[in-house]
Amino acid sequence: MLDLTGIESMDQCRHTLEQHNWNIEAAVQDRLNEQEGVPSVFNPPPSRPLQVNTADHRIYSYVVSRPQPRGLLGWGYYLIMLPFRLTYYTLLDIFRFALRFIRPDPRSRVTDPVGDIISFIHMFEEKYGRIHPVFYQGTYSQALNDAKRELRFLLVYLHGDDHQDTDEFCRNTLCASEVITLINTRMLFWSCSTNKPEGYRVSQALRENTYPFLAVIMLKDRRMTVVGRLEGLIQPDDLVNQLTFIMDANQTYLVSERLEREERNQTQVLRQQQDEAYLASLRADQEKERKKKEERERKKKKEEEVQQQKLAEERRRQTLKEEKERRSECLPPEPHPDDPESVKIIFKLPNDSRVERRFHFTQSLTVIHDFLFSLKESPEKFQIEANFPRRVLPCLPTEEWPNPPTLQEAGLSHTEMRDQRLRRQRQPCCEPVLVPGSACKLPHRHS
Repeated sequence: MLDLTGIESMDQCRHTLEQHNWNIEAAVQDRLNEQEGVPSVFNPPPSRPLQVNTADHRIYSYVVSRPQPRGLLGWGYYLIMLPFRLTYYTLLDIFRFALRFIRPDPRSRVTDPVGDIISFIHMFEEKYGRIHPVFYQGTYSQALNDAKRELRFLLVYLHGDDHQDTDEFCRNTLCASEVITLINTRMLFWSCSTNKPEGYRVSQALRENTYPFLAVIMLKDRRMTVVGRLEGLIQPDDLVNQLTFIMDANQTYLVSERLEREERNQTQVLRQQQDEAYLASLRADQEKERKKKEERERKKKKEEEVQQQKLAEERRRQTLKEEKERRSECLPPEPHPDDPESVKIIFKLPNDSRVERRFHFTQSLTVIHDFLFSLKESPEKFQIEANFPRRVLPCLPTEEWPNPPTLQEAGLSHTEMRDQRLRRQRQPCCEPVLVPGSACKLPHRHS
């Protein structure tokens, strides 16, 4: 069971077998039907009436009457037994009719249709053997659905347990090899006893007149329709001929339905291909629109970045301007030209312009840096070089010069003649105030 159905759980496998009264063949068939998308046979039966057309005037009906008595002895036996038969069936009908007022017919309530089918199959095999046509192990509704889906003929046999011809029909006709071969190769075969609720329900739908009863059902004009009724004790050869005649007479309907299905399938495939092409085109358009949107967003983001850079540059310039003004305001007053403790220095700026100012010997070189920084023409970061000797003046605190020296300590006295220049730094140094720039010369004068 595990290997055939692919069920991994042992408990589920045991539950499935219990539902089918431990009939492995029935359990496997039901499980395979479920895997193919067919509803389980254990689904409750539909509450609506069975959708089978039984009112078609073109239904082929074949009734086999019981043979008439032969000879004096036969007629004598028939006449003697006739009153007893009439009395028995009359009393039986009266009893059943009266019983309906006392207790409803239990067969009218279908609670376990699969159980009814499995129980009938067990009874049939115990009584008539296991050589028989393959019974459809499912409900009548599911048999109709499978026959409709597979476009096959469905042969329905209603088993009347109390009928006098039932045993002979089952042993000699239904279990005949030629009948088994025909049914198994060309039809689905469903059967149930009319004493079971499921069989009784089907009996009410098909309205048989006598037993044994066979009905051939097929898809005709898009409806499941009864196309043949066979009633009475029919012999094997006669049954094969009648079934073959019914199938041959109605085969054109199945062929037409197959062609219509193929056409519908081709139309469906074409529509599906068109839908797929439309979806592909739609996805391509959406992809183009997405790329356009991304390009617009990228341009917008770039424009925002440029605008932010412009704003940042404007803020930097404004900050630099404010810092220059602050440095200019913080500068000490320029010494008097007659002050002997002062020196006049001429600076050459990066734009080749020159500027001069006097500084006191005791002032730090930071004052020179602040003065040059406060000029509009000076760059944001720079360094000051003296020409004689050629050196960079430590105007800002460094690790080597934590406290910048004074002019006198740096050798900028009135007794010396030196050329000075203001240079943008080319190589970054350890001090955060120095940045790459171009050099500019300035001469140093003593006054």
